[in-house]
Amino acid sequence: MTDAATPLGTLETALRHTLRLLARSPGLAAEQAAEILRIAPGHPLALLYLGAARRALGDPEGALAVLEPLAAARPAWAEAQYELALALSAVGRGGDAIAALRRAVVAQPEAVDAWRALGDRLFEAGDAAGADAAYAQSIRAATRDPRLLAPAAALCANDVPTAEALLRAHLKQFPTDVAAIRMFAEVAARLRRYRDAEHLLARCLELNPSFKAARHQYALVLHREHKPVEALREIDGLLAEEPHNPAYRNLKAAILGRIGEVGHSIEIYAELLARHAEHPKIWMSYGHALKTAGREADSIAAYREAVARQSALGEAWWSLANLKTFRFSPAEIDTMRAELDREGLGEDDRFHLRFALGKALEDEGEYAAAFAHYREGNRLRRAGIAYSADELGSLVARSKAMMTEAFFAERQGHGSEAPDPIFIVGLPRAGSTLVEQILASHSMVEGTMELPDLPAIAKEFYGRRADRPGGGYPEALAALDAARCRELGERYLQQTRIQRKRGTPLFIDKLPNNFMHVGLIQLILPRAKIIDARRHPLACGFSCFKQHFALGQHFTYDLEELGRYYRDYVELMAHFDRVLPGRVHRVFHEAMVDHTESEVRRLLEYCGLEFEPACLRFYENERAVRTASAQQVRRPIFREGLDHWRHFEPWLGPLRDALGSVLTAYPAVPDFAAAAPMAPIGTARGP
Repeated sequence: MTDAATPLGTLETALRHTLRLLARSPGLAAEQAAEILRIAPGHPLALLYLGAARRALGDPEGALAVLEPLAAARPAWAEAQYELALALSAVGRGGDAIAALRRAVVAQPEAVDAWRALGDRLFEAGDAAGADAAYAQSIRAATRDPRLLAPAAALCANDVPTAEALLRAHLKQFPTDVAAIRMFAEVAARLRRYRDAEHLLARCLELNPSFKAARHQYALVLHREHKPVEALREIDGLLAEEPHNPAYRNLKAAILGRIGEVGHSIEIYAELLARHAEHPKIWMSYGHALKTAGREADSIAAYREAVARQSALGEAWWSLANLKTFRFSPAEIDTMRAELDREGLGEDDRFHLRFALGKALEDEGEYAAAFAHYREGNRLRRAGIAYSADELGSLVARSKAMMTEAFFAERQGHGSEAPDPIFIVGLPRAGSTLVEQILASHSMVEGTMELPDLPAIAKEFYGRRADRPGGGYPEALAALDAARCRELGERYLQQTRIQRKRGTPLFIDKLPNNFMHVGLIQLILPRAKIIDARRHPLACGFSCFKQHFALGQHFTYDLEELGRYYRDYVELMAHFDRVLPGRVHRVFHEAMVDHTESEVRRLLEYCGLEFEPACLRFYENERAVRTASAQQVRRPIFREGLDHWRHFEPWLGPLRDALGSVLTAYPAVPDFAAAAPMAPIGTARGP
């Protein structure tokens, strides 16, 4: 006789036996539960165990046949809702799973597993904020120490200062409390202090290596810190134990996309959608990956699938607009307008829709209405960020004061001798992606992406006290000796190696904001090439204004701040032209459009490369492109867009006024000391 066929004895004994079997032998548990139901038809615990056993046996449809009517009859039974959610997830009904988990945690607020599963499902659906809140509740529910209840409650209420103060005091007394350490890491992450969060989670895992929730959080923090190798190591370890966990797979797809493994990323998203097709944000992430791979038609289909499933998803509408070559239908424009008029629309969706409608109406030639949407989208976006236009001006002044000709002459020979990087700097929307695509079409050069590694090195010096000698950035760079400069240069090369797939001698780092770090580049990578991509100030400024940047470009949401930023950038680059003559090669976008071949030859000559005809056929290059110009650089150069900004000239007064002499002197630059125009140093004059 099998275990399941033995006499049942009392019903309670049989049920306890079934529960024990669930963990080690779900097949026997299913037999035992079926035997109980033969004797006691409809017994709720036996039904629950039967459903759980069928799911464990890989039969989620069979599980649902039992669990759906059970959960419908007992909506306040947390265990039934939780088991139902697991089965629903297994068949790809993620939205229904989320609903079941919400019922579970309402019925039993201390249900740790249900909160964690809810966080996983929300993260998988692209609701990062909702996932964070659910994970915080799981931490709170898991807390049995009464001393941690208050900080856990504060964290759930998003009262970060209170949670931080309480946890700091607790950890002084109990420094090895892993629950408290993980909660403190969550506080650090919410404050965007990712390095602190990383160290805390590493300590947490040192003390308790089997703490899966902490390891998942650790992988996410490493990803946010732009440490893909380390993040992949952690997420792959989790996937080895749970290969189908959607939250783990979703994070892995995002990490792979960031390191150029876009094909693998697309495969993961496709597999996720095969099981969770109802999630609009996964469709949107899929669209992003397809766009990067150059599969324009497929990316459009994915974005349209996202908005078909959630018509208020502003980011998906903006993603369509951000293809640049895409045109909205009249029906789609009407849908976006209707969503904007709807009460209760979230702020994030609202400003994304504003930017998308601006692009749609611009394509229709309705320039006044388009600008009104751009202006409102920027107003909403600007209200939600902390930014001071004075910060860059201060950096420029301090860089000019410290980084003189003598400063660099004294540090001749510092840094790594590797010539590998080609930095393309400037402002966004200045033609840098075109320059990148031209260079990446050369057999000796690989295009990567806008890499975060150089700013991360610079950031190490930010926290030093600026009011002390040698403190702050760039002042702290003066203390670097030759060995330290070489170590930083080699570290940059090592960290970026994961982005290099083709084994070419040279690679491109196209982060525009690196113009702030030209001095740092000179110190740690003196043989690297630096290309300054520049475009007419009003054309570039307006193009930035109508572009919604997800991260980093906070100066773009106000026309006056945009003008000040452009002016500060020109002043800093003019300084480096003076103290490092010929070090930076400047490409004027207008000259590249009008005199493509001669400009390409000048560019290649500066990089020490032989001319190759493929650089003129850059639009045939099928490499992944991860910027807003991805579709445009897959087409031949066209001149029609150069003066398109003039349609909006009546509304650009604040930008024009802030630019001042930088605009009137263009393509030359003002002498910022004498306020008189002078030609760019060491470069050809633009048109």
